[in-house]
Amino acid sequence: MNHMTPPAVLPRLDFDHITDWVFDLDNTLYPRECNLFAQIDTAITEYVMKVAQLEFDAARELQKAYYRDHGTTLNGLMKTHAVDPEDYLKMVHAIDYSPVEAHPELVEAIAALPGRKFIFTNASTGHAEAVLDRLGASALFEGIFDIKAARYQPKPLEIAYSDFLAAHGIGAKQAIMFDDLEKNLRVPHAIGMATVQVVAGSGFEHDQCDAWELGRGEGLDHVHHVTDDIVAFLARCR
Repeated sequence: MNHMTPPAVLPRLDFDHITDWVFDLDNTLYPRECNLFAQIDTAITEYVMKVAQLEFDAARELQKAYYRDHGTTLNGLMKTHAVDPEDYLKMVHAIDYSPVEAHPELVEAIAALPGRKFIFTNASTGHAEAVLDRLGASALFEGIFDIKAARYQPKPLEIAYSDFLAAHGIGAKQAIMFDDLEKNLRVPHAIGMATVQVVAGSGFEHDQCDAWELGRGEGLDHVHHVTDDIVAFLARCR
């Protein structure tokens, strides 16, 4: 006789008030472990080397400082080097998307959520569409709010969130935000959104990631939930 204990069933999450589901893109809708963003990260370093006329290590340090302090490296470069954002986005998104695999379970989980679904990304719409096409999720979302729609004012700047909510007529208290970076959940929490940090699996390390990029938000007031399995989490929302 089989006496194996069945796996624990986690309780359903009370998100009945949620009408709008807002998802970051990179390292949120696909796993950080596939290293797609690592390609973008390298392309950004090369761009900084060219624009700032720096060697690799110095360009890398400047890139990460801009990313940390200005929300995106692009925002820092626009403020200090007056770069053309369209040129930057074209260059850093010239990557191989094949590491992103089709994810029918994720597509099914998002499709089953009641209400509207949106992408809110500091990347470009073209990049978002390429990722969604690989996932098989192109038809899932009401809209994509990209860095151009945000007037190149990225998360975590408050203006990016207010512009996003206004553009789509979203009430903050009826919305939930999923993002891989805890700093991008500070404003959503402050304005009344529910927040979920999507993190890499236990033990993930990458020499291109600074510690703050992989920081988990457990115990932080602005991070309401943390998950390393977005499909399992979304299953609890239905």
